[in-house]
Amino acid sequence: MVTDKTIFFTTVSLIVLGIVFSLSLTVYTTQYYGYDELHFFIRQFVVGMLSIFIIWAISRLNPDKHFKPLGFLIFFVFLALMTLMPFLPPQYVTEVGGAKRWIKLPGISLAPVEFFKVGFIFFLAWSFSRKIEYKVDRFKDEVLTFLPYVMAFGVVVYLIAIMQNDIGQVIVLGTSLAVMAFMAGTSTRLFMFSMFGAVVIFTVAIVGSEHRVARVMSWWSHIQNFVLSFLPDSIADKLRVEVSEAPYQITNSFYAIKNGGFFGQGLGDGTIKLGYLTEVHTDFVLAGIAEELGMLGIVFVIGLFFLIIFRSLKIANRSADRTHSLFALGVTLLIGTSLFINSFGITGITPIKGIAVPFLSYGGSSLLAHSIAIGMVLMISKKVKY
Repeated sequence: MVTDKTIFFTTVSLIVLGIVFSLSLTVYTTQYYGYDELHFFIRQFVVGMLSIFIIWAISRLNPDKHFKPLGFLIFFVFLALMTLMPFLPPQYVTEVGGAKRWIKLPGISLAPVEFFKVGFIFFLAWSFSRKIEYKVDRFKDEVLTFLPYVMAFGVVVYLIAIMQNDIGQVIVLGTSLAVMAFMAGTSTRLFMFSMFGAVVIFTVAIVGSEHRVARVMSWWSHIQNFVLSFLPDSIADKLRVEVSEAPYQITNSFYAIKNGGFFGQGLGDGTIKLGYLTEVHTDFVLAGIAEELGMLGIVFVIGLFFLIIFRSLKIANRSADRTHSLFALGVTLLIGTSLFINSFGITGITPIKGIAVPFLSYGGSSLLAHSIAIGMVLMISKKVKY
C-alpha cells in the first residue's frame, strides 16, 4: 500500500512557508508586546515539526483498523470539550469578546473547535455512508432521514455561533454538511431546500447581532456601487446605504496586495506589517505574503492548495469505501472553504469572518487539526488504486 506522496510533500511545503512567515510577518508585533524576536517563529516551528510528524505517523496506520477509532475519538473528545468549555473556571479558558474559545494548557492554548471540525466531518462521512442510499425516495422520507442531521447541526450552531460567537466556523461546517449529503445520495430538491434553510439561519444570525450587522453594512457600503450598477435605478436607490468609513484592516490589506505588485517587495521587506495590519500573521497572512512575494508568490501558494484539493478529490472519487470517500471529500471542503472565505475576506469580496488559512496562519490548534485531517486522508489513500 502506497501513500499519496504528492499531498504529503505539498502540505509540508505549506507548513514550512507558514513557519517562514511567522518570522517575517511578526517583526512589529514582537516589538510592540516586548517579546523576543523569535517568539512566534519558535512556537510555529515546534508545532510545525510536530504537525509534519503527526501527518507521517497517522498516514502509516492501517485504515481498516485505525481510521474509524481515531475518527470517533476526535469527534467525541472535542465535542465534550466544547460542551464543557462554557462552564470551565476563567483560569482554564481564554475569552475573546466574552466568548470562551481556548482551553489553557501548560505552554499552549487549545481551540477545541478546530479539532471538532475534523471529528464532525468524520461523523458525517460515517453516518451518511450508513443512512443515505443512492435511490429516489419521496421528498418527505428524505426530509425525515435528514432531520436528525439538521438537529445535530443545530447543536453545533449553538456551541459555535452562540457560545463562541464564531459564525465563520459554522459556515465552513454547514457547507461541508450540505455538499457531503448531496454527494452521499440526497436529491437536488433536498440540497436546494437545505441551502435555503442555511441562508435563513445565516440571515437570522446576522440580524440578531448588532456587531455583525455593522460589519455587513460597512462591507456593503464599499461594494454597492459596483453591484448596484447592474440593477435598474429604481431598485438600486432602495438598496443603497450611506457610505461609512472603510474597515481599517481591509484598507491596509488592499495596500499590502497593491504594494506587492507582481514580484513582491522581497521576503522580509514588507512594510504593511509594521503596525498597519495588526493581524497580518494570522487572518491576513495571505495579504502579507502578497506584499512580500507578489502576485507570483500568491499564485504559487494557491497552486499548492489546489494540488492538495485535486489529489484529495481524486482519493474521494476512487475510494471503494463510502466512508473513506466522503471523509476525503469533507476534508477537501474543510480546507477549500476556509481558503476561499479568507481570500474573499481580505480582498473585500465578502465580509471578514476570522477564518485562518490552513497550514499558513499562525496558530497551533488550526495547524495540528488540519494536519490530523491530512494524515487521515493519506491513511485511506493507501487503499486507492491510481
